[in-house]
Amino acid sequence: MLKRNAHELVAAARAHIHECTLAEAKAQLAAGQVLLLDVREPDEYQAGHLAGAVNVPRGLLAFRLSGDATLGDTGRQVLVYCKTSGRAALAALVMQQMGFAHVVSMAGGFDAWVAAGLPVDQPQALGFD
Repeated sequence: MLKRNAHELVAAARAHIHECTLAEAKAQLAAGQVLLLDVREPDEYQAGHLAGAVNVPRGLLAFRLSGDATLGDTGRQVLVYCKTSGRAALAALVMQQMGFAHVVSMAGGFDAWVAAGLPVDQPQALGFD
């Protein structure tokens, strides 16, 4: 049996998916009609995320896509991101295997988005005055 580490799995996934640049991601989002999926963990999402992103952790992705009609439209354009793009690449590959025809992973992920100074939604802290 072939044994691969996480980095090798991500590299193998990237060979079969489409990754876009930040500029391409911005253009896709500006054009609308794209489902933006944040596949990070809920605490990462709560700390900050791209506006309009739906949080579906990668470990639950296949189950949520199979069980939620609003997420399961395989003909819809989907843009996937995570922290640095490894989990997003793996998620995009799984989505392709599930029949999603128009799924793209954002190269560099959330960290690259933030480093580029692009806008981020951050929930307001609860105030107890």
